[in-house]
Amino acid sequence: MEALKDIVDFGVIGLLLVLSVWSVAVAVERWLFYRRVDLTQFPNQQLCEMTLTKRLVVIGTVAANAPYIGLLGTVLGIMLTFHTMGTSGAIAVSTIMIGLSLALKATAVGLLVAIPCVVMNNVLRRRVTELMTLYKVQHGA
Repeated sequence: MEALKDIVDFGVIGLLLVLSVWSVAVAVERWLFYRRVDLTQFPNQQLCEMTLTKRLVVIGTVAANAPYIGLLGTVLGIMLTFHTMGTSGAIAVSTIMIGLSLALKATAVGLLVAIPCVVMNNVLRRRVTELMTLYKVQHGA
């Protein structure tokens, strides 16, 4: 059961932290690209839109799935707590509370990853909309 505890602590929370770093890296790269993009280099609207939305799906996917990954960690942590209580034969309130609080930290981390990703995704998609509108104005579409 210690292995399951380590999976919850290091596996689930570690995965969420890796996904958050990946999302921030994509967001920074996209923001820097949007600041220096030259809309006249694109021959058509579809190519412009494809280039502007490149890799934004990463941020959206992390935003959508981080709470579920955190919830998985919580469920595993609660299962671990119940298993520990069942095998020890003792039902102590402190054991239950410690186990549940440790399990809920996975959900908290999942939400802490998801909420900024939703904000970053919305901000970047808004910028894509602005750039596409500017492209249409420049090209008379």
